[in-house]
This record gives sequence, structure tokens and C-alpha cells, in this order.
Amino acid sequence: MTEPVVSLRGVRADLGSRPVLRGIDLTVRHGEVVALLGANGSGKSTAVRSVIGQVQTAAGEIRLFGTDRGRFRDWHRVGYVPQRTTAASGVPATVTEVVSSGRLSRARFGVLRKADHAAVRRALDLVGMADRAKDPVDALSGGQHQRVLIARALACEPELLIMDEPMAGVDLASQEVLAHTLREQVSQGATVLLVLHELGPLEPLIDRAVVLRDGCVVHDGPPPKAVGQHALPGHDHVHPHAPAGAEPIRTGLLS
Repeated sequence: MTEPVVSLRGVRADLGSRPVLRGIDLTVRHGEVVALLGANGSGKSTAVRSVIGQVQTAAGEIRLFGTDRGRFRDWHRVGYVPQRTTAASGVPATVTEVVSSGRLSRARFGVLRKADHAAVRRALDLVGMADRAKDPVDALSGGQHQRVLIARALACEPELLIMDEPMAGVDLASQEVLAHTLREQVSQGATVLLVLHELGPLEPLIDRAVVLRDGCVVHDGPPPKAVGQHALPGHDHVHPHAPAGAEPIRTGLLS
């Protein structure tokens, strides 16, 4: 509990010859809900994908639950929800089959047992998809597909939930379901790191916002809406640690 759940120190990452993360620091402590905000191309998704090892870093240190990521093996403690546009669609599988795949990290020898099937059913109930359990995923709407991806992450009963743009392209009804689901996880002590384009219905849950611009952290503190009018998207926002008289930094959250 004393060690941060997620810790990035001086993390750099490149895509080809283009630097995407330029030495960022990020700490997420037990029970926190931290949102990564920023314009498209600011490095948000790269940051969370570096945490789970999908992006190779060029420098810096990443630790999960106090363990260097390279030596971390307890992946059942981590649930990951990718961007819906990058998740496999067109997969010939039912809703239950997709959600069950998220339980494999806890299953013995890859065989789901009674407790595993119960966890899958609970995850489907949480996202309001129990009535579609036998349906093919191809028959779902975009919002329903996103619920299935979240249920897949919840099936392993993670301590850390990492979500990349969970509200993107999702209808209002599904947004409310997802917000309720997240509230349930937070109330049970889950730690959450999520990428958002805007806060939306998740705003009341956010403890801290980390704003990225051009691969650098330009704000780490209260969500921009909570720190005053000038931090709203489309307004200039001064880095909280910048010296007096410094030029304002435009966050461009919605650009």
C-alpha cells in the first residue's frame, strides 16, 4: 500500500524517429482515479501502453506495484481496456467467450473453473450485458462492444484498471452505464488510470488530472475544470509549477 501502484520516472518513448514521450513522470497511488488528458498526438495512449509493455521505452523507469515492469509477472492484478477502434472486431466469438478471455490470467492451466465462470457472469452483470451473453460480438452496437471490452478487463478482478478512451464513440446511455461501473470499482478500492479526451460523466470520479502536451507533462493536479475557468479546454493554462510571469501553456484538451 505504501508503494505507488504505477510509477513512471523519466520515461521516453519514440515511434520511429519521432519522440512521443519526452521524459515524463507519473505516479498513481492506491485507490486513486487519475485521468490522462491532452490533444491528439500528445502521448496519452503511448503512456498507458508503455505501462503494460505494449510500447518499448527508450529511457526511464516504469514500476507496477513496486516492481520493475520488466520483472512484473502478476498481470492478473491489471485490467486493460484498449481503444475500441484498436480492439479486434469481426472476431467470430460470443460475448461470453470474449469476456472469458479476460479471466485466463487467473485460470489454472488455461482451464476456466466454477469460480472463473462466476467472475465472468459478474463482469457481464456489472456492464449490463448479461442478457446478450450468447450473442456474437459482431451483433453489438459500438457502445455495447465497449461494455464487453470493459467486462473482459473486469473479469480478472483487477486491482489496477487501465482504460484508453473508454467513452470514445459511445452513446450517452452506455456512457452512464460505464460511469456507474467505474464508480462500483472505485468504491471497492480499485485504482484507475484512464485516458480521456474530455471528462464527461466521469468528472466526479477523477481525483487527479495529468495533462500532456507534445509528450511532456504540463499539468498534474486537480482536473482542469476544477482549477478555474482559464484551464477549460480552449483556454490558456499556466503550468502549476511554472515561475511567475511564465508564458501560458495552451492545453488544447479538445483539439
